Amino acid sequence: MSKIGKSIRLERIIDRKTRKTVIVPMDHGLTVGPIPGLIDLAAAVDKVAEGGANAVLGHMGLPLYGHRGYGKDVGLIIHLSASTSLGPDANHKVLVTRVEDAIRVGADGVSIHVNVGAEDEAEMLRDLGMVARRCDLWGMPLLAMMYPRGAKVRSEHSVEYVKHAARVGAELGVDIVKTNYTGSPETFREVVRGCPAPVVIAGGPKMDTEADLLQMVYDAMQAGAAGISIGRNIFQAENPTLLTRKLSKIVHEGYTPEEAARLKL
Repeated sequence: MSKIGKSIRLERIIDRKTRKTVIVPMDHGLTVGPIPGLIDLAAAVDKVAEGGANAVLGHMGLPLYGHRGYGKDVGLIIHLSASTSLGPDANHKVLVTRVEDAIRVGADGVSIHVNVGAEDEAEMLRDLGMVARRCDLWGMPLLAMMYPRGAKVRSEHSVEYVKHAARVGAELGVDIVKTNYTGSPETFREVVRGCPAPVVIAGGPKMDTEADLLQMVYDAMQAGAAGISIGRNIFQAENPTLLTRKLSKIVHEGYTPEEAARLKL
């Protein structure tokens, strides 16, 4: 029965026809505090939902303060791990929420953050394994943010490290892997080929232009990505609804960056 539950919930996160997804993370408030685009959580959710996002992602405050009760429905992924920029090490992630807590607030999935190569990698991998097994028990989809970070990692976007981090997530049984884009379709194909789980790309820092963002997403989709999980590049855009629509067209309908750029609300 848990497999049936997971399948049903996954369809609220991943489009059942295209098998692709547009996820907008809104977990930044815990890490860095109230930032532009997330001052009003309900408004932020509303804008990306109307643009066609498949799901939003955030901590337990997201359904508490960001649930609208109106407008277009959107999937909900609860983030289980956290840190703040005020702590001694913002990359040290600890579990702050249980899978069962996410179930009680109506979540369609949960997520966890792992820095592969960090000094506390062992602790985060232990948490990932334990969470994955709880998700199996309850039929809850699990997205893992798998980032290569640490003394041995020369570049967080190098295909050598990104494909290793992505594979770790798949080996431990996650349903969706989120990781860095490696900079080109050729290198990102290596990541996708080496990861049995669907791979979505992170947005990273705020990009210089919308055109750069559209091109990156198009290239990632051409390389076999299962979609995107992009936060500040969407919710801090001049028009988050329109940008979400443009990205959704690329992800789900194969629009080119040029075609997407011409879209209007």
